[in-house]
Amino acid sequence: MSTSPELHTGLVLAGHGRHYLVEAQDGKHIRCSPRGKKSDCVVGDQVHWRSTDTRGEEGVIEAILPRKNLFYRQDEWRTKSFAANLDHILVMVAAEPVFSESQLSRALIAAGQARLAVTILLNKIDLPEAAALARERLAPYKAMGYDVIETSLKGADIAPLEAKLAQGATLVLGPSGTGKSTLVNRLLPQAEAIVGEISTALNSGRHTTTHTRWYWLNRDQGSALLDSPGFQEFGLQHIPLADLAAWMPDLQRHAEHCRFSNCSHDHEPGCSVLAALERGDISPSRHRIYLELRQELQRTVW
Repeated sequence: MSTSPELHTGLVLAGHGRHYLVEAQDGKHIRCSPRGKKSDCVVGDQVHWRSTDTRGEEGVIEAILPRKNLFYRQDEWRTKSFAANLDHILVMVAAEPVFSESQLSRALIAAGQARLAVTILLNKIDLPEAAALARERLAPYKAMGYDVIETSLKGADIAPLEAKLAQGATLVLGPSGTGKSTLVNRLLPQAEAIVGEISTALNSGRHTTTHTRWYWLNRDQGSALLDSPGFQEFGLQHIPLADLAAWMPDLQRHAEHCRFSNCSHDHEPGCSVLAALERGDISPSRHRIYLELRQELQRTVW
C-alpha cells in the first residue's frame, strides 16, 4: 500500500485526540488523522481514508460512512459519544459495590432510544448477601423483560454470556468497579497486547484506557466487544421530555391508559401510572427515578 489518491474503506478501532487507529479491509492497522481541524469519528465508524506514506502505515480520514446508530450520552454542557454501528449493549452491575439504579435506568433508556438490544450482567454473585440484595433490586427489570445474566467473572462458567456475544458488536457499559476489565481479559487473553499496540499507534500511553476500544471476538463471524470507560454520570439531554416515559417499559405500559394524553405521571387525576404505583405494579424507586429525570429534562425545555 503506497501514497495514492485511491480511497480505502476501514473500521475505526480506537481514537485519542486527533489520531485514530483504523483497520483496513485486509486487516492491517493504519494510524489516521481527520481531514481538517475537527473530527466527529467514533469507534465503530466505517470511514473512507487515503494513505499518506509510502509504507501504508499512515493515512487521512476523508469521510465517515452513514451510521446505523450512534450511542451517546449528553448533559447540559457536552455530548459524549461511546461508539457507532452497534448491535447490543451489555450493561454491567455488581453485587459490590452497590450499583446505582439511576445510572442503570439511564443506560437502559439511552439503549432503548438507540433501538439497541440490551443485556444486564450481574457480576460477583459469589458474595451471597450482596448478590441477594442485587437480585431483589433487579427484579423489576426482569419483570420488564430485560435479560439478566448472573455470574462471577473470577471463576464461574461464562458460556451463557459468550453465546450472547457471539453475533454483532457489543458495547460493554458500566461504572468502574463492576469487573469490565476482568470480563475483557477472560474473553480476550491478548487484550493487554492489543491495548499496548493501540497506545503505541496513538502515542497515548495510559490515556487510551479512558476511551472506547474495539476488540474482535471472531472477525470472520463479525462478533466484537467494545470496552468503554467507566462513568459516574449519564446525562439524557438528548431524550425529548415527552418521550421519557415511553423508554421506561414499566411506566409505558400504563401511561397509554392515562386520562390525559400529556399526563406528567406526577399528580394528574386519572393517571394510570400513579394508580399502578399505588397497586405496587411500579416500584417506588423507578417512579422516583422517572421524576428525577423529568425534572432534569424540564430544565432544558424552553
